Amino acid sequence: MKEFDLIGRYFVDGGYQRKDVVVGIGDDCAVTTVASHQQLAVTTDTLVAGVHFLKDAPAKSVAYKAVAVNLSDLAAMGAEPAWISLSLSISDIDEAWMVDFADGMYELTRYYSVQLIGGDTVRGPLSMTITAQGFIPPENALKRSTAKPGDWIYVTGHLGDAAAGLDILTHKLDAGDGVKEYLVNRHLFPTPRVAAGTALRRVASACIDVSDGFLSDLKHILRASCCGAVVQVDKLPVSSQLRDSVAPQQAIEYALTGGDDYELIFTVNEEQRGNLETALASTGIKMTCVGQITGQENKIDLKDHKDQYPMPEITGFEHQF
Repeated sequence: MKEFDLIGRYFVDGGYQRKDVVVGIGDDCAVTTVASHQQLAVTTDTLVAGVHFLKDAPAKSVAYKAVAVNLSDLAAMGAEPAWISLSLSISDIDEAWMVDFADGMYELTRYYSVQLIGGDTVRGPLSMTITAQGFIPPENALKRSTAKPGDWIYVTGHLGDAAAGLDILTHKLDAGDGVKEYLVNRHLFPTPRVAAGTALRRVASACIDVSDGFLSDLKHILRASCCGAVVQVDKLPVSSQLRDSVAPQQAIEYALTGGDDYELIFTVNEEQRGNLETALASTGIKMTCVGQITGQENKIDLKDHKDQYPMPEITGFEHQF
């Protein structure tokens, strides 16, 4: 199959169609309209087979995750997603694989009213790069650099499930049939917290998504804000499925260091705590207070109730070059 046949068959007419797309797939560039009184947020992520997803991962989950991680970045900034572009490198054309890939991509883009507006296809090792764009009202962007001592640290959803799911797929963890599917799906099909991100615009003081692990990503906020943190490991939100699969201490390790959860870590000052529950009420998303920002720059203290908890040797995923 030639390149333009592939694009025409799987990507031209599928998915959600937005009124603010003037020119979509088929020309040298896409042309879009940015609404007045909105700023444009842009993010790009590359996923490579064997690095960001297993080489034998289902095509549907590969596409779904590629879109989800970009929408999660927009959510962490408080942006409402609008458009994506896809650059796909693929070694050969398997029509069943391509159908599943397109289904996975469009399942998420339709749900969030996002349109695929362009990109590129090449022959090569399996990888994909997505650029996602979304809207933020002026002066509403959530950043990493604006946490202050005394702010409370919150996290959405549950932590550690996706890492446990990966360990199940790679035969490092054996889980019962009742929870295995749940944990594996948390790895294969993460949920970007778009609704939470937009709801937190005027409430949170800083925000980041959990891609490399809770501790690793919290450190990004602390470095950018020149602050420290106290984290109560006994407060970390761990799902019943994960608790049923591993020992209590291992569940904490997954929650602290496991990546690919794509939950949001955010900070809220004392004055805004009363508004937080109202802001997130309509989203139906669980939130948990797990600690507090301190003035001790780049220092994280882990506490189990009142006792000191040891810092894990590895605090999350980081690329090595």
